Amino acid sequence: MKTRGRMAGRYYEDWAVGDRIEHEIRRTVTVTDNLLISTLTHNPQPLHIDLEAARASEFGQILVNGTFTFALMVGVSVGDTTLGTLVANLGYDKVTMPAPVFIGDTLRAETEILELRESLSRPNAGIVTFEHTMYNQRNQLVCRSLRTALVKRRHPKKDK
Repeated sequence: MKTRGRMAGRYYEDWAVGDRIEHEIRRTVTVTDNLLISTLTHNPQPLHIDLEAARASEFGQILVNGTFTFALMVGVSVGDTTLGTLVANLGYDKVTMPAPVFIGDTLRAETEILELRESLSRPNAGIVTFEHTMYNQRNQLVCRSLRTALVKRRHPKKDK
């Protein structure tokens, strides 16, 4: 597997299956982060917004809303993957959250290229499948997802 340094906005031709990126941006989760995502999405789950209910749960504390963790993981990856080269995200698959995230956890993300496919309908783009993973400060995996994206080609493919 190839390991490459920090890069931004890579075109379809610039990727190879097995490329890996350790994203430099790390983020410590705050009470405000969790409260904002919960209220913006109208999620009234007491585990996310009610300290007393969360203390009485098996976690003993506020559990960070999983949609925040997922969105942060994808967002942190953009600068190194698709910034300026994305045509469209085509889908997210196999989202898992094997460990909880709590207020005060510091999260980091990694990306690996799993698949590259020619676009049959767009000669100016190709399809890239990214596997994004996020870890806490104890190196526990807290989120994983596949993201399929239509990415610009540096040189549009010519018709045969």
